[in-house]
Amino acid sequence: MSKSYTLYPLGDSAVLIQFADFVSEKVHRQVTDMTMRLEREPFMGWIECIPSFTSIAVYYDFHKIEKPDGFDTVYAYVCSMLEQRMEANTADENLRPSEVADIPVCYGGEYGPDLEEVALKNHLSPMDVVKIHSGQDYLIYAIGFAPGFPYVGGIPEQIATQRRKTPRLRIPAGSVGIAGTQTGIYPIETPGGWQIIGRTPLALFRPGAEPPTLLKSGQYIRFRPIQAEEYERLREVSL
Repeated sequence: MSKSYTLYPLGDSAVLIQFADFVSEKVHRQVTDMTMRLEREPFMGWIECIPSFTSIAVYYDFHKIEKPDGFDTVYAYVCSMLEQRMEANTADENLRPSEVADIPVCYGGEYGPDLEEVALKNHLSPMDVVKIHSGQDYLIYAIGFAPGFPYVGGIPEQIATQRRKTPRLRIPAGSVGIAGTQTGIYPIETPGGWQIIGRTPLALFRPGAEPPTLLKSGQYIRFRPIQAEEYERLREVSL
């Protein structure tokens, strides 16, 4: 049976496990399952795993690894240990958590200045965009760019919209944007080029909390439309 992954060297102290060259929930589940297995069953010299959309970078300290007879290099030995764990991985790729995080969003107006443009580009009304955007559960594929920023995939093609040609210098914390077939939430005020269609009052990055980020990779979320009054009330609570 052919392997569902490929191993590549990353310098002299890391291995890249590549599962695919496209993004999907199945591939994400493979990445998540293998990351969890390595964290539960680390090998001697293992340092950390860095998961991405379609791959995992596995870092190790080759000074702490004693290469057994039969292996030409430490890299070859590490690859063999990774392959053993891959073959032993029996996690259910279709397993999906029953709980979906609720993300209240105030769409349009000062909270979503690009909502009308997204609607215009897709030959829809702003209300249609809101209905479609909030009409399904989404998987968080990764956290990055800024502390707690969720990269969320699976946006329907009906509302897919390319990034702005000219990025904004300041995007308010909580802003919900679209870039291609992805959607995301800016956790802090930062520059950015995503099409901003709304804003959530939830604090995604909380430096004093443990964990400091509200959302995590592998979690499912659903956007829920709210009015400006509820936005302001929830914002006061989350501060």
